[in-house]
Amino acid sequence: MNHLFASLMFFTRLPWWRLRTVPKEAFEHVVDWWPLIGWLTGGVMAAVFVMAVSVGMSVSVAALLAIASRLLLTGALHEDGLADFFDGFGGGTDRARTLFIMKDSHIGTYGVLGLLLVLGLLWASLVQLSGYMSAPGSVAVFTPSADALLRTASVMLLFDVAAKSAASLITGQLPYARTADEAKNKVVYVGRSLQGWLCHGVRCAVALSLPVAACCYFGVPQVHLLLPVPFVLECLLMLWMRRRIGGYTGDCCGAIFLLCELSLYLTCGIALS
Repeated sequence: MNHLFASLMFFTRLPWWRLRTVPKEAFEHVVDWWPLIGWLTGGVMAAVFVMAVSVGMSVSVAALLAIASRLLLTGALHEDGLADFFDGFGGGTDRARTLFIMKDSHIGTYGVLGLLLVLGLLWASLVQLSGYMSAPGSVAVFTPSADALLRTASVMLLFDVAAKSAASLITGQLPYARTADEAKNKVVYVGRSLQGWLCHGVRCAVALSLPVAACCYFGVPQVHLLLPVPFVLECLLMLWMRRRIGGYTGDCCGAIFLLCELSLYLTCGIALS
C-alpha cells in the first residue's frame, strides 16, 4: 500500500499525505503503479467533460475544461516534463547538454511550441472524438446524447490508462540517466527483475480491465484495436532516448505519457470511422 499511496501523492496534488505517511523509498516505485492512477486522472477528466456538456456547455468548451481539470489535478506535472523534454532534445547537441537543458527550470522555444502543439491537438482530438461517438463515421460537432457522452467518457478513460501503461515500461527498459543527487525530485526509480516485470504486467492488465470493460459495455469495443499504438510509440521513443542520453529521466516519463495518449486520439478515427 505504501507504493500505491506514494504514487497517488506523486502524480496528483490531492492531500493523500493526510491519510498515510510513506517512507521515501516508496517513491522509487511510483512509476510501477502509474497505470492505476489513470483511473483517477482519466476518470476526473471524463467526468468533467460529461458534466460540462450535460449542463449545456458546448463540446469545445467541455473539452477544454476536461484538459484543465487534469492539469489542476496533476499540477501540470506531465506537461512540465514534456516542455523540458522538447527543450532538451530539441536544443541539446550531446548527452551532457541535453540533460543540462532538461534540468533548467526556464522554458525555451521548443518547450513552448511543443506544449502548444500537443495540447492543441489533444483539445481538437477530444472534440473530434465526441463527434465520432455521436455519429459514427462523422466528425460533426453538436450536443451529444447521453449514450454518446458515456461512450466518449469510457474512451477518454481508456486512453489515459493505456498511455500510462505504455509510459510505465520505460523504467524497466532503460537506466535512469541521472544520479539521485542530480534528479529534480532526488529519487531514482528502480528497475525491474523478471518477477518485477510479471507483477507490472498484472498491474497494467488490472488497470486496463476497467476502461476496456466500460468501452465494451457502452458499445465501442473497436477502440481496443488501438491499444498497440502507444506501446509501439513508447518503444520508438525509448530507442531515441537511449541513443541521445543513454537512459531516461522523470521528464521523459511525462513526455512519453502525453505523446502516447495523443497518438491514441489521433488514430481513433481509424477504428471508429
